[in-house]
Amino acid sequence: MPKEIIGSLVDKGIDFDQVDRESNWDDQIILNGLLFYLANMIIPGVSHLPLWRLDGVILTVLLHMGPVEFLYYWFHRALHHHYLYSRYHSYHHSSIATEPITSVIHPFAEEVAYFLLFLIPLTAMVLTETGSLVAAFGYVTYIDLMNNMGHCNFELVPKWVFSAFPPLKYFMYTPSYHSLNHTQVRTNYCLFMPIYDYIYGTMDKSSDELYETSLRRQEESPDVVHLTHLTTTDSIYHLPLGFAYLASKPHTSKWYLRMAMWPVTCFCGRTFVSERNVFNDKLKLQSWVVPRYTMHYVSKGTQKADLNKLIEDAILEADTKGAKVVSLGLLNQHSKRNNPTLLTGKLSKVGHAIALALCQKGVQVATMNEDVYNKLKQSLDSKFGNNLLLAQNYDQKIWLVGEGLSQREQFKARKGTLFIPYSEFPPKKVRLDCYYHITPAMVAPKSLGNLNSCENWLPRGVISAWRVAGIIHGLEGWNVDECGESMFSMDNVWEATLRHGFRPFSLPKHISAY
Repeated sequence: MPKEIIGSLVDKGIDFDQVDRESNWDDQIILNGLLFYLANMIIPGVSHLPLWRLDGVILTVLLHMGPVEFLYYWFHRALHHHYLYSRYHSYHHSSIATEPITSVIHPFAEEVAYFLLFLIPLTAMVLTETGSLVAAFGYVTYIDLMNNMGHCNFELVPKWVFSAFPPLKYFMYTPSYHSLNHTQVRTNYCLFMPIYDYIYGTMDKSSDELYETSLRRQEESPDVVHLTHLTTTDSIYHLPLGFAYLASKPHTSKWYLRMAMWPVTCFCGRTFVSERNVFNDKLKLQSWVVPRYTMHYVSKGTQKADLNKLIEDAILEADTKGAKVVSLGLLNQHSKRNNPTLLTGKLSKVGHAIALALCQKGVQVATMNEDVYNKLKQSLDSKFGNNLLLAQNYDQKIWLVGEGLSQREQFKARKGTLFIPYSEFPPKKVRLDCYYHITPAMVAPKSLGNLNSCENWLPRGVISAWRVAGIIHGLEGWNVDECGESMFSMDNVWEATLRHGFRPFSLPKHISAY
């Protein structure tokens, strides 16, 4: 069963605008780093603190519970006044559906004010000469941990924590408690300790009910599952659960990321949910990641066998949740030129179906492989037989490419040839005088919610045809599958795809061949 987070507090999706807005999270790190560096240069003895002092720890706890929490409460409450809210704090509240990184997204003036507040216990330790490494680093860690936890948009504090020590509810907030500050705006102003909300009557009355309800929420059952796995050593960075700002851009391999993640990308574990989407607020979609790294051209060895086993397990798990397994293939563009289209690379069932569909639409399809020619000839109606050719050269300007296209074969193409892949992975670009199309993909409609990451190397808002086909099967309720060699009607899938708002992802005009 894939690992996933249940008990989501706010069902509103996250879009690319929020990801871009929250991509300046490093501002606080740079600011705090500079200020701590200056403090170390100015204040004597800061760089030579003892490991532990009990009086310094007690002082830090008391000062945080008193001045820090008290001043923060009133400062935060003031920020919600319409004058300051519209000019400053609304920037933070632009994120209704929060995530951990939302906790540090504030205007610069607020960042400075927060730093000065948190500096109170640290300064007191220095002035009273009671400071220690445990107190200083422990306090900073506590601030970051609680701040991130409060913005994670799912409830993770178990009920037994408050049952074991009931007064703790006044001194420790929960993600559900703080989420009401983002949804209701004028309640739950506390930093980490709700006691001041209780004292001044600003605690939202639904806080306890929301906490109880969020813990009882059942695991979400998907209607459609998109199964994927890591493909390059640094593709783990492209997961939405990793670095959102990297996942929100088309994936490009970087040498320093490959070096950093090499020990991690061969990890073992359970399949987990990396992304959730919803179509028209009804169809629930999930992307599951198989925790195994493999390059797309690996076809033998233990790594491949392990990957297949994990894929089989994930398919069985999807089946138990009611998600039907379908082949994710879809391509319905066709050439309107008289120049034949060359079909090359390893012939798959998708390539087979595309070649037959093009011939039936009056497009000439050529192949250099006699075995492929004979196989297609047997499946093609005799009245379309003239549209299938056994080529003697590589003069065609449009190539339909499956997996296994070699660099040597690419260099046989004419200048200006357009390579169009119909497999999940595009061919390696080795010709500067030719054009390379991306893998089959479509532009997603706005009704596809919570779309905030790019799929592999595709642009924003563009998803693979394989993923689209699965969504269409779910939307149409087709009780069919395309496992093995079977394939559902391409025309039916294409018409349904356009009807539900998906649009073909077109080439730039200067290289368009269709």
